[in-house]
Amino acid sequence: MTQAGPTSPCMNVCVLDAARICVGCGRTLDEIARWGGMSAAEQWQVVDRLEQMRQLRQDATTRGSSGSTVSRATG
Repeated sequence: MTQAGPTSPCMNVCVLDAARICVGCGRTLDEIARWGGMSAAEQWQVVDRLEQMRQLRQDATTRGSSGSTVSRATG
């Protein structure tokens, strides 16, 4: 039985940053261009990578807003 592919992660933002990564969905330009021709397994790999990146960004944001303060000596 063939595995079904995921729905496209496109968020209809479609703006590339300097690294040629979409600021909306997080896919590379190559991944966007190849999406329709990818196998289901390849599409799932992209989706898995996007989820890992989303989790890393969320973790970094959580650590950055942990409520800790940094004091700076003045004088």
